Amino acid sequence: MKKILIVVDMQNDFISGSLGTDEAAAVVGAAAEKIKSFDGDIFVTLDTHYDNYLKTSEGRMLPVKHCIKNTEGWRLNDEIKSALDGKNYETVEKNTFGSVRLPEIIKERYDAGEIEIELIGLCTDICVVSNALILKASFPETPISVDLSCCAGVTRDLHGAAAATMRSCQININGGNQND
Repeated sequence: MKKILIVVDMQNDFISGSLGTDEAAAVVGAAAEKIKSFDGDIFVTLDTHYDNYLKTSEGRMLPVKHCIKNTEGWRLNDEIKSALDGKNYETVEKNTFGSVRLPEIIKERYDAGEIEIELIGLCTDICVVSNALILKASFPETPISVDLSCCAGVTRDLHGAAAATMRSCQININGGNQND
């Protein structure tokens, strides 16, 4: 069985930048260790916006500029980037919460019956859950899991709600507090 790790939006703006939280900063070490010890292919999503962000639908609902392409906030966290050194990984830019391109890439490269997918990253209640549900819809018979010890939500309550939603949609929830 081929293992695939999806590292969702471990970017500076979600950790220490404009949308950073203490909870996000607290999971960086665990996420870096997961990446270092992972034996398989890795895809890294990058939330990617442009100077017109505040004029987009998302920007009108969340009027905080973040992850503007080629800014420091858009870049991967240094500890995550270091953990990826020497790993077989590919970045996938996305301009919204979930990547519709990611399942297409996976379908092009792998037999769905021979893969397992695990997700980690930020934010559990927005981009992690979005990507997990898109992947589950694209690969309904593929084992898909999320390691909560390597995820953080906008708030602890929203993190728990996202975990419950994913669990309800038959995504395996591992690590972290299983009451989340």
